Amino acid sequence: MRTLKKYPNRRLYDTSQSCYVTIDNVRDLVLGHERFRVVDSKSGEDITRSILLQIIIEQENFSGEHVLTNEVLQHLIRFYGSGLQTNMADFLEQSISFFLNQQEAMQDRVHNVMGTNSPMGMWQKMTEENMKLWESMSKTMGGGKPSGRDE
Repeated sequence: MRTLKKYPNRRLYDTSQSCYVTIDNVRDLVLGHERFRVVDSKSGEDITRSILLQIIIEQENFSGEHVLTNEVLQHLIRFYGSGLQTNMADFLEQSISFFLNQQEAMQDRVHNVMGTNSPMGMWQKMTEENMKLWESMSKTMGGGKPSGRDE
């Protein structure tokens, strides 16, 4: 796992490459599925989440297309401090993973459109899988235990 150090002058240093990097370089690491962490150079505190949030803010402000609408952001803020905060984190993580898996499956099916799977069958199967996921998450939200992952 790569380690990036953030210095008081706000510069990021990649210890494995022995060079300074920009926030765009960190975004490229994310897009490349490279594992990394960012630590404060003085305290050693893991500040990866702050850097990732900074990347999201920049994307939301400059991309022209928003993933997080004002309404979504307001809903997220309301979950902080509530008893559902951990459940919401689990739900979002599972939903995004499910969405990405479905997107990949759809791309695979489109490439194999000449195969035995009909488009209607493909949509029906995806709908069934989606319903199973929602039912599972609904049960988890009702009485699930925290996942114990890094917060």
